[in-house]
Amino acid sequence: MKYASLLCLVCLLLVASTCKRTKLEEQLLGKTWLHAFEEDEGDIIAYRPNTYDFPPSRGRTGFMLEKGGILKNYTIAPADGLEEQPGTWQYLESDKILLTIKPDDQQAQRFVIEILELEGNLLKLKRTEGSEDLLK
Repeated sequence: MKYASLLCLVCLLLVASTCKRTKLEEQLLGKTWLHAFEEDEGDIIAYRPNTYDFPPSRGRTGFMLEKGGILKNYTIAPADGLEEQPGTWQYLESDKILLTIKPDDQQAQRFVIEILELEGNLLKLKRTEGSEDLLK
């Protein structure tokens, strides 16, 4: 009986973590997020959905996370459009995601991002130490 309360506490923590992840997925997945470099603050990188009314620029990088761990990374193409690179994503923790990008004929690149804020049409990320420069 003394372990019942501990078990209940662990279950509550797991449910809370799952709810946070589910809400995050609802807001994050299925959208094309483009780099809003005008809103970056130091090492915090800002993104907005591609439907946002961005000021003019010479191109923006971005990404899309889809269900099933599918990542589409967008870089600036030679003709200033977007060039898609395939990849995968997976949760490491409730607010940290591992991204793996496999550009054509190149070695896979791995990055860890931490989601600091996701409110409406603004996403703020931070690359963790050791991550290469994917999202800039």
